Amino acid sequence: MNLATAFVASAEKNSRRPAVFWGDEEYLYADLLGQSSWLGRRLRDDFGVKPGDRVAVWLKNCPQFPSVLFGIWRAGGVVVMINHFLKPDEISYILRNSETRVVISESAFAEAQTKLAGAIPQLRFLPIEEMPRSAPDTDSAPSRPAGTGLAALLYTSGTTGRPKGAMLTHGNFLHNVGSCLRCLEVDETDRFVVLLPQFHSFMFTVGTLLPILTGAGIILLKSVHPLRSVLDEVVRRGGTILPAVPQFYRTLTQLPAATPLPLRLCVSGGAPLPVEVLREFNARFPVPLVEGYGPTESSPVASVNPIRGPRKEGSVGIPIPDVEMSIRNEAGKELPDGETGEICIRGGNVMRGYWNEPEETAKVLRDGWLYTGDVGHRDAEGYYFITDRKKDMLLVNGINVYPREVEEVLYQFPGVREAAVIGLPDPRKGEQPVAFIAPNEGVVLDEKAILQFVRSKLADYKVPRNVTFLDALPRNATGKILKTALRQLPRPASN
Repeated sequence: MNLATAFVASAEKNSRRPAVFWGDEEYLYADLLGQSSWLGRRLRDDFGVKPGDRVAVWLKNCPQFPSVLFGIWRAGGVVVMINHFLKPDEISYILRNSETRVVISESAFAEAQTKLAGAIPQLRFLPIEEMPRSAPDTDSAPSRPAGTGLAALLYTSGTTGRPKGAMLTHGNFLHNVGSCLRCLEVDETDRFVVLLPQFHSFMFTVGTLLPILTGAGIILLKSVHPLRSVLDEVVRRGGTILPAVPQFYRTLTQLPAATPLPLRLCVSGGAPLPVEVLREFNARFPVPLVEGYGPTESSPVASVNPIRGPRKEGSVGIPIPDVEMSIRNEAGKELPDGETGEICIRGGNVMRGYWNEPEETAKVLRDGWLYTGDVGHRDAEGYYFITDRKKDMLLVNGINVYPREVEEVLYQFPGVREAAVIGLPDPRKGEQPVAFIAPNEGVVLDEKAILQFVRSKLADYKVPRNVTFLDALPRNATGKILKTALRQLPRPASN
């Protein structure tokens, strides 16, 4: 069994059921089956894709997204997900690193595609606009990679400033889907509300693979604004499961009056869920809101609060079925309940490693455990609590941002002697990056020019909200910048 065969089985069984709702359009499972067949043939016959070849997916949210994924897998290819907020330089690195030669994209990115084609001449683009609305399923002999075969490279930023490709297998995703199906009690009558970016690992598995392989429906939102239209669509299409980030649930709690919704379950992921948001939500909506946890490297779900309780405030819950978690110290020794250490994960959902990064792989995969870099503890009842996150990492709208990557760009600006980036709480986005810069002696720097320079190099959500100029950045005796001291400094007005 692999993702391609699992999809075909689900699509054939549910061929006349709606798979994706997109505004007033409905895509049946039969449509997805035909589209994926068409794409698989195009990739093999016209683009020469062979089993194991990497194929990048560079799309905004669209109803063809599941067909694209399963079409690549039916051709035997490996999906390379592209965050569509990235700039050409960032995308170029991922394409080069993964040795991708074929990119499935859309006309909205035409200008950026031209830049990439100039930088990587061997790149070939397959426009999503060419995919037919429906097509016959004529792929009678598709490639069948083993469950242990590589299915996707999901790139996650690293503390070195360069993203690493988490190698996730067909078995990893099938394992995670199976576990989520059981703990969320999903069946073909469910309809998932998808409003987060589909490239995000949370939506990749929970918002796409889980419903499609179960025969459930996806209500795909074209925009989260205005919120009223989102809620109207949830009601109109009968949404039952809403996976979203904490910021969205915070917005729901600020509505003038609680709106009756058909939802049976809300799942929070991508960032820590503030206890006050959970309490406000519970006071206004009769729907369970359960917080889950998991890094991209675990496909990504590792734990969730049980939907039938007990659900604990501030906790990311208990391990999902067939997954183990533990708290360990730096020496790898398991710690008793109540003690703080690194959260580790073991199970069939854990990645094979990082693409072409054996040293980085060895740091996080040790003795069968994935060392997440997240710090926390487990209570006596087996519930896990995260007390800190990977060093220096920020979560902006649920997306990882590593200060080191932004700092490297700041150092490229003429006249910058020292640079540091930290995250500060933001009620709308969770966190926002802010920068501190010490200029070269006698140099006067312009904040707007610096931010414009960063914006030309990095995705908008990585750009600092503002810049504070200092004569020198605070450092300890060994020369390390003291970011704790920076967080205590007075803040300038935001731009």
